[in-house]
Amino acid sequence: MSTTSGRRGVFITFEGLDGSGKSTQMRLLAERLRSAGYDVFESVEPGGTPIGRQIRRILLHEDNTELAPTAELLLMFAARAQNVDQWILPALGEGKVVLSDRWTDSTMAYQGYGRGLGADPVLDVDRIACRGLVPNLTICIDIDPAVGLARARARATEKQDIEIRLEQEELAFFRRVREGYMQIASEEPRRFRLIDGDRTPELIAEDVWGAVNSALSGLGRSIQA
Repeated sequence: MSTTSGRRGVFITFEGLDGSGKSTQMRLLAERLRSAGYDVFESVEPGGTPIGRQIRRILLHEDNTELAPTAELLLMFAARAQNVDQWILPALGEGKVVLSDRWTDSTMAYQGYGRGLGADPVLDVDRIACRGLVPNLTICIDIDPAVGLARARARATEKQDIEIRLEQEELAFFRRVREGYMQIASEEPRRFRLIDGDRTPELIAEDVWGAVNSALSGLGRSIQA
């Protein structure tokens, strides 16, 4: 029996540096939520829609090294705006638990802090693209930037991936990104939960499960499985 009938959906996002393991954790959570009877919709940013995937290729292709920070910011939100209208809001309206691999917190950390654009441009465009949509809970898997970058580069080499423009950045860039995540966590501790990623996936998953169950309980949607 569906647990979402007649209810507003729940929006949970996953954040973290490249190579943090956030995508694995989102997949594990989706499986566990479905086992508990929840109707789950999974998405990814950028690229959650067919149009978004075309924008993603521009954003991440290894040849596009001249992409300016402001253009990068706007393309990120162009993909997100399409996702909001095409998939996210309809899924929430149907009462689903929506999981997204990255959201505006990524843009704040990567473009606001990493690129040095600051918070104001990110928040200004977010108001247009997302129209007030804020996650109920954000899980951020925190790891050392050097570890994450090494993992991301090794993964890209193994897969012969061409969407590696960000992996070509210097370590200092990812350190600034992590500082951005730390700042968000200090400003929004109830929504934005930092979880230590320097452990086994199983241990991390248990902390993710605890944070999600607590958030759903606060919304009257506690997990029984």
